[in-house]
Order: sequence, then structure tokens, then C-alpha cells
Amino acid sequence: MKITRIDCHVLLVPDYDTAACSSAQDDLVVEIHTDEGLVGIGETDTNPWVARECIRARGTHCMGLGLEESLIGADPLQPEAIYERLYSGSKMTGRRGAVICALGALDMALWDIRGQALGVPIWQLLGGAAQPHVTPYASLLPTGHTRKEQHASLLDKVRRAQQLGYQAAKLEICWSGPYSHGGLQERDDTILEMVAAAREAAGPEMTLMVDVAYAWSDAKRALRVLKALEPYDLFFLETPIDIDDLEGHAFLHEHSPIRIAAGEWQNTHFEFLDLADRGKLDVLQPDVGRVGGFTEARKVCQIAADRGRLVVPHCWKSAIGIAASVHLAAATSCCPFVEFLPAELSESGLRTTLVTEEIPALNGRIALPTRPGLGVTLNRDAIARFAQP
Repeated sequence: MKITRIDCHVLLVPDYDTAACSSAQDDLVVEIHTDEGLVGIGETDTNPWVARECIRARGTHCMGLGLEESLIGADPLQPEAIYERLYSGSKMTGRRGAVICALGALDMALWDIRGQALGVPIWQLLGGAAQPHVTPYASLLPTGHTRKEQHASLLDKVRRAQQLGYQAAKLEICWSGPYSHGGLQERDDTILEMVAAAREAAGPEMTLMVDVAYAWSDAKRALRVLKALEPYDLFFLETPIDIDDLEGHAFLHEHSPIRIAAGEWQNTHFEFLDLADRGKLDVLQPDVGRVGGFTEARKVCQIAADRGRLVVPHCWKSAIGIAASVHLAAATSCCPFVEFLPAELSESGLRTTLVTEEIPALNGRIALPTRPGLGVTLNRDAIARFAQP
């Protein structure tokens, strides 16, 4: 079997909001075609125009090879070998950033082809089932332009998530810092008010997490809020400080009463080694597309397992990435949850229409997928509707 063509689809919802803390508004979807008719799909969560050019760009020497031109004619059934060849061959322009995100989409598609060719779901190729089912948490980003509106929206979405059967939910309280939702810059005590109201609405049995989107400028300020949040029994708090502040993360690990989670932006397992060993992170959050595909994501899971840490994959995109997270989690014993943006609670047409049939979450659980490969099929109408030049 040989790779014959790569299609790159840049997608964008027409009503996108540049002030929103949401990357579910755009996407890069890749399709890898083979001479035997099998087609693998993948996606990555980064600027889709940039990632597309990372794939298309030509190379002129052995230290800066082009990804697409290196793939044409290759055997798609060897995804790990291909990853190493592309990673090594593009090091002068790659190693991290958009090139790795592009490589992650390609790697995801290659594992999809391999699963289809062998007639098995990807989790079986990753080592088999490490748990009987996968547990999703409902990832809840509020609507509204004011804190009051977002407060009400989050409470509504918590209640609706419970009605849909989710046993866990994450509150996206992005109200301050450089990536605030809608440009808000609120006091720290408003986060406490939001969490208190959500805990009261959810009751004591629902698992709650919080994402503050790198809100605080230093670890000591973050710690003051974390200590105040302790009574609300949070499973973790995500991205409290700048991702490059490894000393600050280590400080929080030593002093915080709540687990710290991060890693959504990390490229390759090498960056997770820094987070785990220097930052002493409690919960590693690889995004399968961003980290470099399944080939790198499984190495991150091993890093966590070797150190007694947890893995909770990041996924804020479409049902393609959700499927990838589910396959990774199914084969990972230290993965208690996967991030899951419920279609019923999402405002993005890419989340709700991009595939014809997605892996379902029923009664707070996701059964291990049985279809070969990723197990999802692109909706051609949605591809055409959201396509960008």
C-alpha cells in the first residue's frame, strides 16, 4: 500500500468571534489517500492556514524536508516509522510549534488507515483495553458578553450536562488574564462565587474541574485562589499560570490543595518531560493532534504512568479529535477522563456537523469503539459549507 494524495481542508464557522476563548471555531482536517482506496482522516487544533502550509511547503535539503512530499509513495501502515522520518527530516523548520501540529494531524490519519487496513479500532493497536469504558467530562464554555451572562450560562450548562447523564464537568471560567473569554478582566473572588454556585447546582456527587486559561501572573497569586477553592472539591484546576513557568508549576505542586493540570499546547513528549519532571505536574493533558499524533501521545501516557501521574487528554475541536482522545484513553490505565465538548451544549457548527456519526457518550460513559480505525466518517456537506481558501 502506498500514499497517493493528501487533502487539507481549512474550515471556519461564519460567525466566529475573535474575542472568544474557543478554538472550536476553525479546523484543519487532513485526508490521506492510498492506492488501495483506504482514506485516513485527522485534525489538529492550531491556526489551520499555517498548519496547511506546513504540510504543503517544499523542502530543499535533508534538514528541512517537506511533509507532503516526504509522504507521497510511503507505506501508511508504518505510522511510527513515518513520524520519526518526518520529525527528523523537518527539524530545521520544525521540532515544535505548527509543524508538529501539522505532523499530528497526519499521524492521526495514518493510524486511522492502519486500523482500517487491519480491521481493528486504534485502541487495539495502542496495546489493547486498559479499562472497560472511557469516562467523558462535559467541557462547558459559557455564552454571553458580561460576567453576569456567563455566570448564568455556566449554571445552565452544568444542569443540562447532568440531565444528559454526564457525571463530570469542567467550568471554563476564563475571566481574567491574557486569554479571557470575551475580554473580561474580573476579580479573583468572582471565580470563587462561580465555583460555589456551580457546586451548589451540581450537588456533591458530580465531579467538577475548572479551567482559568493561564489567568494568573505568578504562582503565589494562583495559590491564594487555589486554597480558597479547596472546600468545593475540585478534581483539578487547569492552566493557572504561564505554561513556560516550570518553577511556578513545581511550587504549586508542592503547595496546592488541588491537582494542577496543563499541557494542551505542548508539542512532542519532550515538552511533557519538562512539565512532569521540572514542573511536577499532577495531570498531563496532551492534545492528540497538537502533541504529534498517537505516536507522541502514547509516549506522554507512558511518562505519566512511570511517574504515578494522571493523563486527561485535551480536546476542544470536533468529533474527530474526540474519537482520537477516546482511543488513547481506552488503552491508558492512568486516564480517568477525556475532555468532551457535548454537541448539545456547543455553539460551533464544526463540533455538531463535521462527522456523520460520532462516538456516543451515553449515561456518562463511552463504550470502547468497535469500528476500524478512528471510527468516524466526514460529513461532506459540512466540509463544503465551512471550507476556506
